[in-house]
This record gives sequence, structure tokens and C-alpha cells, in this order.
Amino acid sequence: MIVPPIDQLLDKAGCKYALVCLIAKRARFLLDKRNESMSQTSARAVSTASSEIHRGDVVARMDA
Repeated sequence: MIVPPIDQLLDKAGCKYALVCLIAKRARFLLDKRNESMSQTSARAVSTASSEIHRGDVVARMDA
């Protein structure tokens, strides 16, 4: 993964584990949403999820 840089994504999530969980959860949501609406996009779900996190559209929420 080159864009967005992993260092900048780590700042958004706090640690590597939280970042991986956040990206995976968002990517699964995007895939489910795409399957329901039957619209096809050229971007991969993981790339889209990481870009959304980098832009700040999706934020990590730390629940206790």
C-alpha cells in the first residue's frame, strides 16, 4: 500500500491492529453495500476504505 502512506493512517487509528480492524470492517461494509445495489466500481474495497480513513471520512471509535 503506497497511497495513502501507512504512517499517516497509523496516526488516525492509533496502532496497527486497530488500523487493520478498521480497514477490514469498512471494506466489508463497502462490499456488502455494493452487492446490494449491484453497482460496480473500479476501486477495490480495501483501497477505498483506506482512502476514506486517510481523508477523515471514517474515524476509529474506541469503545471500552
